[in-house]
Amino acid sequence: MNVTKNQVEKIVSGGVSVKFTQLGLNMLISRLQISYKKDPSFVMLTHCTNEINAFLSKYAKIMENDYALIVGL
Repeated sequence: MNVTKNQVEKIVSGGVSVKFTQLGLNMLISRLQISYKKDPSFVMLTHCTNEINAFLSKYAKIMENDYALIVGL
């Protein structure tokens, strides 16, 4: 369950507005959007991608629906 930098960039840059079913993922995305807005560099994008992938991996069983939303971007 891995997302790409392209998918993450769409989410954290505000290019798309997605409401996920899991509150934890919504909170993580909100925090990453603030961080990415302050520093829209490739390094920050890589950091955001790694954090989202770690979160999805840790909670894979309950993240299937939200992962499907991200893959559809």
